Formats: sequence, C-alpha cells, structure tokens
Amino acid sequence: MKSRAATIARYTLLEALRTRLPAIVLIVLALTVAAGFFVEQIAVTEGVRFRTGFYAAAARWATVFIVALHVIAAVAREFDDKVLDVLLALDLPRSHYVLGRLAGFAAVAAIIAAVACVPLAWSVSAGALAQWGTSLAVELAIVAALALFCAITFTQLVPAAGFVAAFYILARALTAMRLISANPISGADALSHQVMGVVVEGLALILPGLESWTKTDWLVNQPAAWATLAVIVAQGALYIALLAGAAMFDLHRKNF
Repeated sequence: MKSRAATIARYTLLEALRTRLPAIVLIVLALTVAAGFFVEQIAVTEGVRFRTGFYAAAARWATVFIVALHVIAAVAREFDDKVLDVLLALDLPRSHYVLGRLAGFAAVAAIIAAVACVPLAWSVSAGALAQWGTSLAVELAIVAALALFCAITFTQLVPAAGFVAAFYILARALTAMRLISANPISGADALSHQVMGVVVEGLALILPGLESWTKTDWLVNQPAAWATLAVIVAQGALYIALLAGAAMFDLHRKNF
C-alpha cells in the first residue's frame, strides 16, 4: 500500500514541477511583491509594515487560488482522459489513489507556502515567519484536500472550483458572521434571525475558522503563541483526514 501511494504521490509532485505551475507561482508572487513595493511608496508612514501586510494578505489569497485550481484541473484531466480508468484497471485500490494524490498535492502546497515566505525573510522575524508559513502550508493542504474531494465528486472544473471558493470564503468570513449574528442592530427576536443564528453556529462546528489562521498580524505586530500554531496543525490534520475519507467514499461509489 505504502509503495503504491508513494508512487502516485511522487508522480503528482513531478506532474506539478513539469507543468507551468512553478512559473505561474513565481510570476504571481513577483507581481505581488511589486505591488507591495508600490504600496510602500504611497504609504505616508511605516511603509515596510504596509508592504509586509499587503504582500502577506495578497499572497495568501493567490496561493489558495492557485493550489485549488491546480488540484481540480489535474484530477479533472484524469477523468476526461480516462487515465483514472486505466489506473484502476491495473488493480490499484481506490484508497491508494486518493492517499497518493493527497500526499503529492500536500507536498506541492508545502513547497508553494515555502516559496511564498521567501520575500518576507528580510522584513520579519524568523519565528513569526515560521508560524505564518506553517499555518499557510496547513491551510493550503486543507484547500488541496477539499479540491481533491470536489474534483472526484463533481468531475468538472467549474462546479468543483465554485464549491471550493464558497467553502473557503465562508470559512474566512465565519467569525464575522457569528459576531453579526450575536449582536444584531434590530430584529433579534425575529424567527428568521434565530434560524440564521442556529445555522451560523452549526457551520461554526463544521468549518475550520480560517479567519484566525495565517494572520498578517503575526508578521507586522506580535507573533502568535506556539500553542495556537499547534492547535492549527491539529485541526488541519483532522480536516484533511475527514476530507480524505469523504473522497475515498465518493470514489468507491463511482462506477468506471
């Protein structure tokens, strides 16, 4: 099992390195760095803080977008080209395919997170950068696992990408939604508000609170406690395991 999954993971990593993904990542991050320097120039004071904050926030969104599209496109291409049918015809267990693919995509996510940290190495402390980069790697791994699940479920690029985008934006906005729900300006006793409050709290139990992950504040103000990072890593491992299980279940019920 380990050898088969490891082979698929290695193939996934080589696939990413031999496509245009490295060039796209470097170009996007270079443009983000250039935009950060522009922000620094127009800032009245604390230009370095503005540049660092802008780059960190923009790079986070950009890398999530790149990882999600890469995973969905890679898996959808295998469905369209019938590559997965050939692999499964070779007596490859479907769980090995999911685990191998997930491991490879997680490695790609970690490499992208490491590359995104490089422009920050000269402007922030090593501890803060390690925390931000580790959190980003875990966040990208969750996005990769979710994108793998959606690609297997929907088998098409547009619906899978739409679901991943909705999930990620909702997870990022969940804290704000809970605050708004708990402190309404008016209509707190209305049935609709109470129902929405229950829905929001239910989502908070299911979705990861990504708003508190990979925070720019760690870089420009004060680093997070290492205990906070440990919780993020533990939560990330749990969500990745759940998404991997869901992807295996969905792949097993498909007929090829």
